[in-house]
Amino acid sequence: MKATVVQFDIQGPPDVMKHVEVNVPDPSSGQVMIEQTVLGLNFIDVYFRSGLYPLDLPSGVGAEAAGKVVAVGDDVTDFNIGDRVIYGGGPPGAYATYRNYPANKLIPIPDGVDDETAAAIIIKGITAEYLLLRCYPVKAGEDVLFHAAAGGVGQIAGQWGKHLGANMIGVAGGPEKCHMALDNGYAHCIDRKSENIVDRVEALTNGAGVPVVYDSVGKESFEDSINSLKPMGMFVSFGTTTGEPPAIAPSRLQKMGSLYITRPTLVDYMAARADMLNSANQVFDLLQKGVLSVNIGQRYGFDDIVQAHADLETGATKGSSIITF
Repeated sequence: MKATVVQFDIQGPPDVMKHVEVNVPDPSSGQVMIEQTVLGLNFIDVYFRSGLYPLDLPSGVGAEAAGKVVAVGDDVTDFNIGDRVIYGGGPPGAYATYRNYPANKLIPIPDGVDDETAAAIIIKGITAEYLLLRCYPVKAGEDVLFHAAAGGVGQIAGQWGKHLGANMIGVAGGPEKCHMALDNGYAHCIDRKSENIVDRVEALTNGAGVPVVYDSVGKESFEDSINSLKPMGMFVSFGTTTGEPPAIAPSRLQKMGSLYITRPTLVDYMAARADMLNSANQVFDLLQKGVLSVNIGQRYGFDDIVQAHADLETGATKGSSIITF
C-alpha cells in the first residue's frame, strides 16, 4: 500500500516537516492497517517535532487518528475489516494516509460518534479522565485550579469537573478565552494577562487556597501554581508549553504546607488495555449523554501541517484542532 506521511530528518521548527511517499507493508501479527480519515492535533506533537522529546531520526509525527480498518494481521481477534477505530498515544507517526498500528492499542468508535468528533476528543478526554479521576480524584465541592482552561484539554476538564460537582477555576489568556472557559464548565476564569492569579485564587477561596492545581503551562506558571495551593495540596504538572518548571527543594514543599508534586503521563495511566478502554468508554459515554461536548476550533488540511503546528505553538488555537484529508 502506498501512503503519504509527514516526516522530518532533524528536529526543529514546524517547517522541518515534509510530506513523503512510502510503502506500507501488510500488517504484522497483532497489527491492523488503518485507512486514516481524521487526525488530532496535540501539543505532544510539538514536543516530538521540536526536540524536547528525543527521537530516532528520521521520524514520523502525530499521536491521534481516527479511521477504518482495511487489513488485519495474524492473531488479531478484536477487530475486523471495516471497523471504525481511534487511537491516542503510542509512537509518533499518526500524520499519514495509511498506517499499521497495534490492535491492542486501538479503541472502537461507537455508533453515533463521527470520526471528526472522535479525533478531536479522545486524547483530550482520556487525559481529563486520568487527571480528574485517578491522578487526583476530584470531589464534589472542591475548588480546582486548571491552567489553559480554553484549550482542548482545559475545556473538557471544565465540563467534567462541573459534572463531578467541583468549583472549577480556570486560567486563560485574554477576555475571549476566559469567556470560552466560562462556557465550558468553569465557575470562574482568571485572565493571566491582566489579573494576579494568586490574589484571585485567594479571593475566590476566602484565603484557603486550592487543594489541587492542574498545570500544562510549565515554567511561566509554576510560581503561581504552587503559591495557589492550600496546605497538603497537590501540584499536577502535565505539560510544559513554556518550558520545564524549575527544580524545587523538598524543604520548600515542607515550608509551604507539606505540598505534593507529581508529573503524570498519559502513557503510564493508559498502559493497561483495560484502563485505556475504561477511560475511553467513560469519555464516549459522557459525550453521548451530552455531559461532554468538543469544540473543534480549527480544521486544517493535510497539506497545512506546518501552519497547524505554528498556530498551536504560538497559542493561536482555541479548543481542539483536527486535520482532514
